[in-house]
Amino acid sequence: MNVLRSLPVFIGLLFSFLQAAEPAREAFIVLKHPPFMGRKITPYLDYQVETAWRQDEQRKIQLAAIRNESDLFQLQRELRDKLLEIIGGLPETKTPLNPTVTGKIQMDGYRIEKVIFESLPGFQVTALLYLPDGPIVPRPAVLVACGHSAIGKAYSAYQQISGRLARRGYVVLCWDPAGQAERSQFWDAAAGKSRYNLVCGEHAVMGNIAYLAGANLARWEIWDGMRALDYLLTRPEVDSSRISITGTSGGGFQSAHIGALDRRIGVVAPSCYICSMPMRMYNRIFADPDSDPEQDSYRLISAGIDHAGLLVLVYPRPLVVSAAVEDFFPIEGTRKTFREVASLYRMFNLPERIALTEGYHRHSYSLENQEFAFAFLDRFNGLPGRNGLDSVKVLDEKALWCTNSGQVLMDLKDSKTVPDLVRDYYLERKNSCKPDLPGLYRGDFYPGIENWPVAAWEGKPVQSRIAWEMTGSTKHEKYVIDRYLLHHSGRLALPLLYLHTSTGSTGKALFWFSMNGKASSADWPEIEGYLKAGYSVVSFDFRGQGEDRMFYQVASIDDPALAAVAFEKQYRSNLSGVLANYVYNSLLIGRPYYLEMIEDAEIAARFTVEKLGAREILVTAPGEASTLASSIAEALPSIKLLPHEKAELIKWSEIVEEKRENWPVDFLLPGGAYIH
Repeated sequence: MNVLRSLPVFIGLLFSFLQAAEPAREAFIVLKHPPFMGRKITPYLDYQVETAWRQDEQRKIQLAAIRNESDLFQLQRELRDKLLEIIGGLPETKTPLNPTVTGKIQMDGYRIEKVIFESLPGFQVTALLYLPDGPIVPRPAVLVACGHSAIGKAYSAYQQISGRLARRGYVVLCWDPAGQAERSQFWDAAAGKSRYNLVCGEHAVMGNIAYLAGANLARWEIWDGMRALDYLLTRPEVDSSRISITGTSGGGFQSAHIGALDRRIGVVAPSCYICSMPMRMYNRIFADPDSDPEQDSYRLISAGIDHAGLLVLVYPRPLVVSAAVEDFFPIEGTRKTFREVASLYRMFNLPERIALTEGYHRHSYSLENQEFAFAFLDRFNGLPGRNGLDSVKVLDEKALWCTNSGQVLMDLKDSKTVPDLVRDYYLERKNSCKPDLPGLYRGDFYPGIENWPVAAWEGKPVQSRIAWEMTGSTKHEKYVIDRYLLHHSGRLALPLLYLHTSTGSTGKALFWFSMNGKASSADWPEIEGYLKAGYSVVSFDFRGQGEDRMFYQVASIDDPALAAVAFEKQYRSNLSGVLANYVYNSLLIGRPYYLEMIEDAEIAARFTVEKLGAREILVTAPGEASTLASSIAEALPSIKLLPHEKAELIKWSEIVEEKRENWPVDFLLPGGAYIH
């Protein structure tokens, strides 16, 4: 009986002893002050945006060099080539549309036909065709591109826009984007719903896979729109010389891109999309955090395109931009971009062909903006002017289904998905495209870290150098944990731990990190094992991770369930999280985050050699982090890989070929699938 009573006391003492065997949590904290909690323009976010503004200045120089229309047309050719390159080109062949009309609905003043066509073999597009009542004569037509809505073309706003245009005399085609409404790409038949939300969630999964194959989801979205136009042109009710496109939000994205690349479109009218991307980079995390990769084409800013480039490609065709003053696309960016492009129209005496309308409201294609934009369309399509907007009856979503089940993947079993198309795209190119990681790392925008001097920090921002600051030191038994901040690149600072025996370094340093960042007290048993094996251990947080995180949990407007996810998991979410937004920002400015993490390793290596006196550096990491450790060793020849017994290597090619849906968003490397 006494033994049983003593057992809990013994276990408690044993547990206390085991806890005491680990250094205190504070020994692994580098920062001197607690992190700011909530929304914050972090040094890393500021670094990304300042880089974007510098690149934007180069773009503006190109624009300022235009002296005549020949200069402008030459710039258009260059911009078009760049845009096609960054989205992965467009399909070379227009295959049969194989359209079918699955139903008709008579409305007041027009009728709706439910249409399914193939933009690529087996890739089904569900659409609604709005036909004005009256004789079959060629009429002007409008492509209405859907924005982000779980019910796509059936969303009340898109029904109303399409119906109003039909009542004005236009033939209208409105189609579901891939990943929305009847075109879910990840439909769970048993659950009767998508595995992700149908607003932006599926776009995130598809788009991230597309990046790895060296393309962008925009490639297939734009192609759907071009084939939608091809379908319109098969209809006897359509006048091929009077085609327009409009759409809001994601539909504004499609309108701008399709209008830029398809010159058969006579009038382009994007709503709630046009901005200046550096401004958008600043607020996206806080105002609209959901991942939407098609809007973040790799090098969109660094290649000198941005939204201004899209609009330049519309010239000399009529262009009307609709904007919301309180939008999460900053209105200042809309105004800036519009003025730049309007100056070209004025330069060549076409000021009447470009217009901007602003509504003082949040993100929406408001009635006032619709009235202005539709009047602009009427003017350039030869329709009589009219005041006001017609009222339109809104139908139930199911009434507008083109399929029986509400999903093409359920009704048409042989249908292809975007991941199928991405895999096919990759397989066609994998034998001819063979980039190497060291070449990518030393390529575009490599900051020259190998030549940076290393010195003590003097309390001010530094550029092109590594300035170390010691923030503390803890002695634990026979070991010492030194804490450093490595200042570089303006306001960036890399938190780093140097763990060694109290007798000093052996000259052999081991870089260690996990998917959670640098070592913590919980990792001590493994770290101590390396110390006993004769290594000094260097562990650090990559930019935007660990202690360098933005301690803010985003609030997804499209998927509120994400707000209930634990901070650590949500921060790394590829659907809606701070880290994903950092990653997409890095793509816009042409230096993928994955390469920036290797930069951080090189910065740590320079410090480890110059300050800590290491003669040899190895790197290891457990779990999926071993993928990054392997890449560091491949890109930086001075660092050797020490394979980890719990390594879980991720291969980009396997993600694409297996159509894998979930993997670490910080491992997103455009074209990574081709690296062997």
